[in-house]
Order: sequence, then C-alpha cells, then structure tokens
Amino acid sequence: MEILYEDNHIIAVNKTCSEIVQGDKTGDEPLCDAIKKYLKETYAKPGNVFCGVTHRLDRPVSGVVLFAKTGKALTRLNDMFQRHEVEKVYWAIVKTPPADPEGRLEHYIVRNEPQNKSYAYETHKTSAKLAKLSYKTIAKSDNYTLLEIHLETGRHHQIRCQLAKIGSPIKGDLKYGFPRSNPDGSISLHARSISFVHPVSRKPITITAPVPSDRLWQEITSGLQSPADTSPADGK
Repeated sequence: MEILYEDNHIIAVNKTCSEIVQGDKTGDEPLCDAIKKYLKETYAKPGNVFCGVTHRLDRPVSGVVLFAKTGKALTRLNDMFQRHEVEKVYWAIVKTPPADPEGRLEHYIVRNEPQNKSYAYETHKTSAKLAKLSYKTIAKSDNYTLLEIHLETGRHHQIRCQLAKIGSPIKGDLKYGFPRSNPDGSISLHARSISFVHPVSRKPITITAPVPSDRLWQEITSGLQSPADTSPADGK
C-alpha cells in the first residue's frame, strides 16, 4: 500500500488496478480494511479503528484515493464532495485521439445496473443524468495519446463512457469498446491528483499519485512527471 499523504484526520493512497476501495462480491480485502490494519498496527490503536470512504475508483482504475481517519473529517469531506468543492484530475491513454485536441463533453448518461455499464446520449433520456467533463491532450507517443481530464460531474463510469461515445475508448477498456485488454487487467485511466481544502486545518492541499510502473505509462508521461512523483509525500 503506497501512502501518498497522511495526517491526524486524512490519509491518501495510490490505488493499483488490483485493489478495490470497498468490499464487493469477490471477497478480496478492500483498501479501507487494509488502512484500518495499518493504522491499528502503526499507532497501536486498541479496539475498532475508523476509516471513512469519501469517494471510489473502479477496480481497473489506478490513482489517488482519499480516506478519512476521523468522523469529523468524513462528514466535512462528504459535504465538500456533494458541493463539488473537490477537484479531481485524471489521466487517460487512448489509441484514437478525439477530433479536437482540447474540448468539453456533455452527454446524458443512463446507467444499466445489471450490466454494470453506462450509456451516453446526445439528448435527454428517461432516468438519464447530465455528465460534463473537459479534456486536453498533454502528451503523445508513437501509437497513443495522453489526455488530462477534469470532471465537472461524478457519474457512473463517466470518463470511460463519454470518451467511448466520441470514438476514443480508453486503452484496455473492453467494456467500452477497446479491442484488447491490458495484461494486468487494468484500463489506462489514472486518478492523477485530488485538490481540496483540508476539512480541519482549512489549508489547501493537492495530492498527486505517480503513474503505474508499466512501460507505456512511463514513456508517455516521461516529460510530465516531476521528481516528487517518484516517491510518496509524507504529511504525518
């Protein structure tokens, strides 16, 4: 478990594609339980240890995930997420780039729960929710394009669904139309950073997650990552 930031009230980790944030039908240990064990062992805490989930990432997605270590922090962070006061930035690798190198997407998304999939439409449909994001091209390799994405809404599979809708499915994302899976079961979508005002200290914080170690991620981001990306920040 790679810890990116920790203080008395919050902890952020860099999730891998093999990890889940909360428990599911697989029975695999979720990150929230792993963090509880870490806190209990590191600080010799007696009894039950608190770890509050503030947001989630799909299993095949990597990147920064923020948890609350106190009930007060969790309540305040939940309110901040609901008021859209938390900025999340994603990086996505696509084979077919969007027609415009920079733009804004608006679609109406309908979630199909039995399929665990969402569908994007140009016009409103029954039970649809408006989904908005902006993107820009920030790097290219011989065969792939790296997009930086800023979410304006937080819909189910939003980035995956909207990029597929414009003909730019994320590398490895079979569910949304990419022809081949990635060897490690990931999709090439990374929660790069999260920015917010600390729920207790009220200081602005940005937490950045280094990209996965595979060759393509390292090559396509070689000119973008700073030295700080090579090791976790410690905010204890």
